[in-house]
Amino acid sequence: MVSIIDAQREVILSTLRHITRDDWKVLVVDPDSKRLIDNVVEQDEILNLNITNIEQITDRRPTNRDVEAIYLLTPQPWIVDCLMADFEKRKYRRAHLVWMSLLHPVLRDRIDQSKIAREQIALFRVLNAEFYPRESHMVTFRDPWSFPILFHPACNHLVRQHMEDVAQKIVGVCVALGEYPTIRYYRPREARHEASILCSHLARFVQDELDLYAKFHEDFPPPSTRPRGALYITDRSMDLFAPFLHEFTYQAMAHDLLPIKEDDKISYRTVINEGRPDQQDKDVEIAEKDKLWTDNRHRHMKDTIEKLMADFQRFIKDNPNFTKASEGGANSLNAIKDMMAGLPEFQNMKESYGLHLGMAQESMNRFQSWKLAELGSVEQVILLLQGNGIPTDSMQILATGLDEDYKKPKGLADQVVRMLDEDDIQKTDRLRLLIMYILYRDGILRGDLEKLHAHARLIPQDRQTIDNLALLGARTDRKLKERRPPPLPLFTPKAPPTSPQDDYALSRYEPAVQLLLEAHANGTLDSQIFAYTKPPLLDGANELSQTSATSLRSAKPTWAKTRAANVGGENRQRVIVFMAGGATYSESRACYEVGRATGREVVLVTSHMLTPELFLRQVGDLSADKRRLNIPAEMVKPQAPAHLFEPDPQPKAAPPPQVQPVPQRAPAAVAVAAPPTQQMAGVNLNGRANGAGAQPVPQQQVANSSAKLTKEPPAEKKKKHHFGFGKKSKE
Repeated sequence: MVSIIDAQREVILSTLRHITRDDWKVLVVDPDSKRLIDNVVEQDEILNLNITNIEQITDRRPTNRDVEAIYLLTPQPWIVDCLMADFEKRKYRRAHLVWMSLLHPVLRDRIDQSKIAREQIALFRVLNAEFYPRESHMVTFRDPWSFPILFHPACNHLVRQHMEDVAQKIVGVCVALGEYPTIRYYRPREARHEASILCSHLARFVQDELDLYAKFHEDFPPPSTRPRGALYITDRSMDLFAPFLHEFTYQAMAHDLLPIKEDDKISYRTVINEGRPDQQDKDVEIAEKDKLWTDNRHRHMKDTIEKLMADFQRFIKDNPNFTKASEGGANSLNAIKDMMAGLPEFQNMKESYGLHLGMAQESMNRFQSWKLAELGSVEQVILLLQGNGIPTDSMQILATGLDEDYKKPKGLADQVVRMLDEDDIQKTDRLRLLIMYILYRDGILRGDLEKLHAHARLIPQDRQTIDNLALLGARTDRKLKERRPPPLPLFTPKAPPTSPQDDYALSRYEPAVQLLLEAHANGTLDSQIFAYTKPPLLDGANELSQTSATSLRSAKPTWAKTRAANVGGENRQRVIVFMAGGATYSESRACYEVGRATGREVVLVTSHMLTPELFLRQVGDLSADKRRLNIPAEMVKPQAPAHLFEPDPQPKAAPPPQVQPVPQRAPAAVAVAAPPTQQMAGVNLNGRANGAGAQPVPQQQVANSSAKLTKEPPAEKKKKHHFGFGKKSKE
């Protein structure tokens, strides 16, 4: 199966491999491109491609004109300033410029018109890879500010540029997957809100950018036997129930109830080695490499706990001697956690089991304390809302419009009032419940809303959150005696199941994304609601005969084409769903499940992932002063560091050696020196002293016996001369 993580990793590594060509180079990155790279590539993988070191373009760096540099940068004005500063200093021998997405024409012209830059640029390439794969089939842009830009009334002036940026990122996903898809977009039947045209405009931006990319890249799309892909542009207004409904699968429930940190890494703080002397709190990453996570994240919580316990019991059976604690068995989450403390030799598995057992246990604790469910036992968990005074599956009634017997509910208003009066229900859950009731009723009388608001004991800001739903196309109120026909469903209603499963009564709601994908597979999508940017007959590829679409993929082979053509390795159609304004974990799960059921590769793409708490806060902010939202597009733009424009410090010259002056002999002393007549009188030509009292000849005189005789300097001057030389040598 395709993995968008592997696809983007291969895009980056193939580019570096193609440029280095077994020659050592420096890699220069900026803060944003580094995050993009670190998300999918390990540093060792890069260094193994003949990269000597990785440098930040904003840091102080030594000039090195002996090597070439690969610049892997994001196309921001201040990053171009940093780059031009490098060119002015001729920082490296040559520069290979690789941009994570398309450079704005003004910035491109600035580089092209610089003579000094042209002299140093050896390569100019755009990767179209400015997105963050989070799972094998999920991509985010890490941009929660996209929601206010698209839906806040005061942000209209930011929408066009934002759509252009988003379109570039969506095209990047298509390029990474090697897909030139047909594009369809969500078009509401009734344009009740200003953002109802959002999807149509964004779809056309994407179509134009994709066509432009194909025009200038003859190797796109790469040849393949797969049917032509499909891209659906949707937005949050298509399904307002999904962000509010309690989802009882492991991943969605954990993100709803637990304090999971979402930054560059997704992590959860848990206790390691609980009850032992080396006990410690640790932030453990939740990632794709964690098999326990990927195997269980879309399971119902009941099945997740059973699976974790069964897997651990199997481990005990396979390793009977690992701890004496195994003799007592592992029949509860707490028992398993205690036994995990005796597994020092299986550290990775120990941390993974400890993480997920801890998350499951804490989730169950919060269900109990918050009265969200009454638990029977750890081995057999039935998630019902009866324990907090909520009749069976009332929230599902609101979302589906049907009770547990798939019939119209009776006395629903009374049930909602009783739930809103319940003290043990959390305030946030009361607000979510009230919003779902309003959505179910397609608006209620203002007087009734006031009464329900009082029953729920909500604050005025919560009332504003309810009113802001109108900005997403919801109707929150209605007039007295106003008759409204019920909204028509987006998709053909499905027949009730013949044998409903009681254990999964709380999971009957199917997100609109799931129904969209099923209708796509069945060929029953309404083309009026999900319109084409290019009708099939004009686009040259009828959706009913997609197997003949391989003509769109013919091109000459290149290194990039070979990479993209081999991603996945199966002849499944690829379907990309973009959700503007944020997607939910229930929608992510639906993409995986429908993809498996229909034999397709489904990839969910969105600006950011939503939790109910985050969505409530973002909807509430739609009436706030946008200056309080700190939208990056309106903040002061970053500036290149000043030190980049300063001359590089010149190496300090070595100080000249301090030569000690040699003492000069006085010429007068030489002139008046008496000849050594007395010594000469005692010299015997046969080498012996003349007479018994003759003294031995000094060694130095022996050494100079065959040379001209010289006068030795006075002893005190000789000592001074040697002392001066010794002092100099020590210095």
